[in-house]
Amino acid sequence: MAMSGGKDDGSPMMEMNTTPLIDVMLVLLIMFIITIPVATHAVSIDLPQPSEAPDDIQIDPIKNKLVLTRNNEILWNAEAISGGQLVTLLQETTNINPEPELQFEPEPDASYELSVDVLNIIKASGVTKFGFVGNEKYRSFGKGEE
Repeated sequence: MAMSGGKDDGSPMMEMNTTPLIDVMLVLLIMFIITIPVATHAVSIDLPQPSEAPDDIQIDPIKNKLVLTRNNEILWNAEAISGGQLVTLLQETTNINPEPELQFEPEPDASYELSVDVLNIIKASGVTKFGFVGNEKYRSFGKGEE
């Protein structure tokens, strides 16, 4: 790499040598990176404990529909269940071979909090065949309305 040392006529060099400045900045950057604390933020989720599912609630071996209502009810194949019963039913579905599909359909006015809680329960249960249904009803929502 060629370096300019000024002109041979004895005039002073007018450019500032930035190499030491860059070296100092790199050292400071590395020091700041090292001193940043490690992000250890965790979110604790209180999931409901499994409870005995009533005998009258059936698990369909092909597909089961989970609906959240505007009244904060959880419906499993049109039958009202609690959060603990949902955990038990999901555990039972994961033991079926092949695993039945779980269709999730919250009503338009269903609580976001309940939706998040139920989705966390589903995620923690290990269900692999999961899908959102009913969205096709809202495709034309807002189109053509003026």
